[in-house]
Amino acid sequence: MISRRLLLSGIAACTATPAALLSTAAWAGEPVSLSANAKPIGADERLTRIAKLQGLMQAQKIDALIVESGPSLDYFTGVRWGRSERVTAAVLPAQGQAIIVTPAFEEPSVRESLLIEAQVRPWNEADNPEAVMVQALQERGLVSGVIAIEPTTRFFIVDGLRQVSSAGRVVSGAALVNACRQIKSPAELALMQTANNITLAALRHTHGEVRAGMTGKDIAAIMNAATVALGGAPEFALTLINEASAYPHGSKQVQTVREGSVILMDCGCAVNGYESDISRTWIFGEPSARQRQVWNTVRRGQEIALETAKVGVPVGHIDDAVRAYYEKEGWGPGYRLPGLSHRTGHGIGMEGHESPYLVHSDLTPLQPGMCFSDEPGLYIPGEFGIRLEDCWYMTVNGPKLFSPLAKSIDDPI
Repeated sequence: MISRRLLLSGIAACTATPAALLSTAAWAGEPVSLSANAKPIGADERLTRIAKLQGLMQAQKIDALIVESGPSLDYFTGVRWGRSERVTAAVLPAQGQAIIVTPAFEEPSVRESLLIEAQVRPWNEADNPEAVMVQALQERGLVSGVIAIEPTTRFFIVDGLRQVSSAGRVVSGAALVNACRQIKSPAELALMQTANNITLAALRHTHGEVRAGMTGKDIAAIMNAATVALGGAPEFALTLINEASAYPHGSKQVQTVREGSVILMDCGCAVNGYESDISRTWIFGEPSARQRQVWNTVRRGQEIALETAKVGVPVGHIDDAVRAYYEKEGWGPGYRLPGLSHRTGHGIGMEGHESPYLVHSDLTPLQPGMCFSDEPGLYIPGEFGIRLEDCWYMTVNGPKLFSPLAKSIDDPI
């Protein structure tokens, strides 16, 4: 049976009951929880990540990487902690154990998610957490060289380190973090596959539940309920109807489903910290010739992106190839509307948007293990937009999809 959590959650206040979810043909043969056997990333893999990081730091003569709360802290240590004015961070030295710096009264809670052996340096309310970091480095003899900073770390922490540190330089750690996080392991790919399986199954169910008169909020509620029932943690269920679909992230104007409506859904969930991202667009009723033509063009754009993806190719060239095709079809030029106003895709993993990006200016060479979305939408202000999106990862033999491309505007999921 579906967990009673679905009945008790606020998400469940939608038109689809648990019984309906099980009985609908869209769910035939689907297990209740697709995430039941998903294995979280363990301590051994996180230690392997740190070892890779330390090798990179030693080669580049960097003494340590400072990582504030967020996905990168989770990636290396398992610690899942929100950001506030009270700093929780890891000091990852070029040699030796990681050091976790956290408020003293939060230490027991932070330790609950810590998955590696590490020194924990608590600081009290009257203390300076940046001074605690520097002291830890001093005890390792690592204060006269270079300290790298994880790129999303807030400025006040960086400024605090500069004020209390005698280190020679404080530099960006973006290249270090990217070298680790951009390449996904088999365990990471497996979690992303599970998340995509859940999102696609939930979309399939939701597609069958749409009725005339529904709003985007109504449809999103069905999607989120289905995602929870299947074992995913909903991240977003963007639902754009009619003219709102012409704007990639929608409009504040409430739109309702009617005959001929364009329905664009962009949805994702998380499984053990790894995300999915799938978009589908369909017509409620019979598609017009124009809707069908734009849908088919976007579908071909997805194929061109995949055909261009080869190991060593700069990722921005994928965007260039799609845009060149669209311009031949009369869209654009470039990023102009009507046409494709956003990048062809983005990296994905622990975050919905990660580097590298499928955009002209990103020249990162494509490598096995990198993961991306493939979403070259077309948008016509004042009319409608079409976006199809599937995620894929690179292999030595070419790209491999997490979800199959939609077949047609008549069979859109």
